[in-house]
Amino acid sequence: MRQYYSMKARYPDAILFFQMGDFYETFGEDAGVVARELDIVLTSRGRDKDGSRMPLAGVPLHAADGYIARLVSRGYRVAICDQVEDPKTAKGVVRRDVTRVVTPGTLIDSSMIDSAGAQYLMVIAPDRKGSFGLAFLDISTGEFFVSSGSSDRDYADIVSEAARYRPAEAVVPESLDDALPRRFERLGITVSRYRDDAFDPDAAYTLLCEQFGTTTLEGYGCGGMPTSIAAAGAALLYARETQHSSLPHISGIATRIPTGNMVLDAITLRNLEITTNIRGESDKNTLLGVLDITRTSMGSRTMRSFLVSPLVGKAAIDGRLDAVEYFFGSALERQDLRSILDDVSDIERIAGRIAYGNAGPRDLASLRESLERVPGLRALFGDDAPAPIQEALDSMSDHAGIIDLVGRAIVDDPPALARSGGMIREGFNKKLDDLRHLAATGKNWIAEFQQQERERTGIKSLKVGYNRVFGYYIEVTKPNMDLVPPEYERRQTLANAERYTIPDLKEKEAMIATAEERLAALEAEVYTELIQSLSAHVPDLQMTARAIGMLDVYAALGEVAARYGYTRPVIEESGRIVIRDGRHPVVERNLASPFVPNDTELDSADNQIMIITGANMAGKSTYMRAVALCCVMAQMGSFVPARHATIGLVDRIFTRVGAFDDLASGQSTFMVEMLELANILNNVTPQSLVILDEIGRGTSTLDGCSIARAVVEFLHGKAVTGPRTLFATHFHDLIDLEGSQKRVRNFHFAVKDTGSDVIFLRTIIPGATDRSYGVHVARLAGIPKKVTDRAMKLLKEASEREFSGGPRAPRYTQMLLVDPGGGAGEENPAVRELAALDLNDMTPMEALNTLYRLQRLAGEEE
Repeated sequence: MRQYYSMKARYPDAILFFQMGDFYETFGEDAGVVARELDIVLTSRGRDKDGSRMPLAGVPLHAADGYIARLVSRGYRVAICDQVEDPKTAKGVVRRDVTRVVTPGTLIDSSMIDSAGAQYLMVIAPDRKGSFGLAFLDISTGEFFVSSGSSDRDYADIVSEAARYRPAEAVVPESLDDALPRRFERLGITVSRYRDDAFDPDAAYTLLCEQFGTTTLEGYGCGGMPTSIAAAGAALLYARETQHSSLPHISGIATRIPTGNMVLDAITLRNLEITTNIRGESDKNTLLGVLDITRTSMGSRTMRSFLVSPLVGKAAIDGRLDAVEYFFGSALERQDLRSILDDVSDIERIAGRIAYGNAGPRDLASLRESLERVPGLRALFGDDAPAPIQEALDSMSDHAGIIDLVGRAIVDDPPALARSGGMIREGFNKKLDDLRHLAATGKNWIAEFQQQERERTGIKSLKVGYNRVFGYYIEVTKPNMDLVPPEYERRQTLANAERYTIPDLKEKEAMIATAEERLAALEAEVYTELIQSLSAHVPDLQMTARAIGMLDVYAALGEVAARYGYTRPVIEESGRIVIRDGRHPVVERNLASPFVPNDTELDSADNQIMIITGANMAGKSTYMRAVALCCVMAQMGSFVPARHATIGLVDRIFTRVGAFDDLASGQSTFMVEMLELANILNNVTPQSLVILDEIGRGTSTLDGCSIARAVVEFLHGKAVTGPRTLFATHFHDLIDLEGSQKRVRNFHFAVKDTGSDVIFLRTIIPGATDRSYGVHVARLAGIPKKVTDRAMKLLKEASEREFSGGPRAPRYTQMLLVDPGGGAGEENPAVRELAALDLNDMTPMEALNTLYRLQRLAGEEE
């Protein structure tokens, strides 16, 4: 117990798993936590320091990984204290030491990681100016990169990076105040505090150079980012200290500056449901759920990385699109590749476990089987493959040496754990073969020896037995004592028998009795040497794994495009977004009937702002999200759900959609809305895409309408070419902005009003409407008829009061029939121009715009 208290004092913030033979035991408060969280029996033994009974809870050694994973998933840290010497040779108490500390962000065992996704450790290092360096490390794969953020707008940059990469654990300095950690905890991220001296930039620089075998970090792009370097150094030090390993597979670092990719902040990721649905439950009904039909874990991680960090460089995007188009047009190669990838395991994580030293025999067998697929994979492609595919192929090695070594060393069906034994193939090590033969034949020799002695001595009841105290012995009953040969040496006297040994038996005993033990020890030694030999190949394995991940993503995106009818977008360095027959990629997958496609034309120099009015449930929110998702898909390198799409590069997507209270911060729905709106207006650029859905609805109609109008005017006046904006509203006074702001256009979603019913046509057309059909939607939702009838009566009365001063021109601008006669035999100019149109040479959007103009002309003539 002194040994236990000593270890616990070193790790006071962790649950200490203390090995005692075949169990990990926990004591005191730790035992109470373990019993409660794991639903196991809490017992007691001995006395605590205060004389009370010591609480005790234990788990079997062979099943410990599952229990540890459950504790870690609930935010606990677990320090594993193992026996580090053989109890048989120990003098006194067996020596024990903590071999690693398992935390949510430092999982590496396959049995503890329950998904193919990245398992990031996020480290945050502040400076004195309100800026923060960020580092992300996945020790299971060796992926390591830095970023940056600031404390502005309640740490919005940092929270957005956390939402983008979804770390399992965030590490902050001990002295950091609680504001940022509280934000992380509300996101469900475990926060760990780490000593301040670990965040020293100079020490971090030196540590990273030593880890990577370089003298400078300039080649990694972060040499001039001291705060990010401090975060990276703290991340590496934290991982080393918890894992008690140098982690050689962490061999480099990348720099991901937010301006180098399309920025998708936490709000936008949530509102567009890119990787997690709006309830935060899973990737079901998300863009990731639609696109990620990859066949490997490496591909799945790469797909997610593409999605949360779309590109902003035209050349890089077109390169990815070339690769996707290759697979889109090559169905046989696509299917052959995906068939091969079905047999490829997670090479990247296996390489990480090899470097760490805890790869299991099945890991190695899976690695060999996976690497055997690489030559066939490479043979699928000719010289006509696009550059990104060729680059991936060129970065793969054939790994013939690994395949041969593992094939000779590991049996075909190995155990999951090395401690189980039986994983080394016969013929790989002669000493091991001899021991294995001795262990297998030892029992046969004993049986044969027993029969020989019976025949030689004439003692029919003679038998050979074994116990741990005396080893192997010959037992003779008392009635046969006169037949015992003189060379028998007495070992033990029993009430009815005597036990003996002879030199032949003692000689064999030394070999047989310890054969299994020596076999296990030698096999473990051979396996360790094998892992050490393979560790030299980890960098090559990582490169191959990442290349396979890239090919998997390109093939998956090609398959999605072919399966769902997507088209290659045209990428421009312009302010245009032109989409023909665009669809929402997620919604269309969940509809029983065909999705109604729509056109979009946005141009920061002309049609900059679309004010969208229309009925509730008509499709406004779905339409706006579809446009945003098409931009995300195009710039990540995917085909898009449309007949045609031209995407002018977008640097950032802002969204203000839906209503959410933040009760934990004491913020109302309207306050949350205004905070998100402030973030948009303060950070929007001419290259941004802004999605605003019903701004101002959380307050009074007058206040809300005034705010909404001011927002439109602000975005319109932001620059000569302003941010492309989709603005849905029920404030119908805003439609007058089309006349006063030259880059504002009105659109609405068409409905068919039969008088007794309303049919949503889901089609966007030019012009505005002043009808929202809210009472009709209430009826559809199941509001009692008595309520909806009363609401309809009140609505009618209010409308009559509003327009009691006389009739007004209707704003509703769906198609109207015009009198071709003009009343005096003169042809209506609208009809004359309509007859002259060449409909075969017009796009749908051109036709709608022309129809809108002709409708106005017809109204003026009347």
